[in-house]
Amino acid sequence: MVVGQIPAQQAAEFSVDLPRRKAVGWVFIALGLLSILFALFILLLLLYDVVHRGLPYLTWEFLTGFDSRFPSRAGVLAALAGTVYMMGFTILFALPLGIMAAIYLEEYAGDSWFANAVQINISNLASVPSIIYGLLGLQVFVRVMGLNRSVLAGALTMALVILPIIIVASREALRSVPPSIRDASLALGATKWQTIRHHVLPYAVSGIMTGNILAAARAIGESAPLIAIGALTFVPFTPNSPLDLFTVLPIQIFNWTSRPQEAFHDVAAAGIIVLLVVLLILNSLAIFLRWRFRTQF
Repeated sequence: MVVGQIPAQQAAEFSVDLPRRKAVGWVFIALGLLSILFALFILLLLLYDVVHRGLPYLTWEFLTGFDSRFPSRAGVLAALAGTVYMMGFTILFALPLGIMAAIYLEEYAGDSWFANAVQINISNLASVPSIIYGLLGLQVFVRVMGLNRSVLAGALTMALVILPIIIVASREALRSVPPSIRDASLALGATKWQTIRHHVLPYAVSGIMTGNILAAARAIGESAPLIAIGALTFVPFTPNSPLDLFTVLPIQIFNWTSRPQEAFHDVAAAGIIVLLVVLLILNSLAIFLRWRFRTQF
């Protein structure tokens, strides 16, 4: 028998079994399609309920007002400003550390035992529940460093939450750069840092920025770490400095949903719409940056 040739008996058995194989394949395709449609149906149902209940409260007064004991006067300005303020400091702390750690692990550390140990620990930290980071931030930033329940304490805690994600995403972006670019730069006499700065990073910047923005979008939706450090639920002012007290959108929504009045649940639905719009803007920005840097380089 020639190598690679199928015996006639096996070919006949395969031809007889082919309709059953096709039927099983179509069954799995149908099950996968039904699963997607069911998930989309549940998602659309939830979105419809949120929009139907929250849209009447989504007014200019709601966006520019502070929280109140009365549902008709409740506003989201303090939570929205606190979210933007805290995420600005979070990205300021996490972005440089994450990118520098990824550059060292991918370009300098090599395949050493230290790099492998760090990589394993980073992967484990990325899967740790966020409430653990909240307890760590409560002990280190709030109590030991004396930052109290400030914007700075919340930003440092959230930076710990997203730092492993940023490192993993940045390493994958650096790894996607073809080795020939590094070899060509080094062959022309450039140093390793010049190669990374002028050739590797420009090609990897789209993936790095996309990963960072998606990590920030995850941090915006986190409330457990901030509840653990003691972020306030009622704040009738916007923060003016990193040491001011603050609240964020998820905590404000949690506060409204925990109240017994049904009207506050509708106000919480309006806050969910605001949070969804913020997340949609961030994800759209990530898509735009990926497209922009890919077309540029």
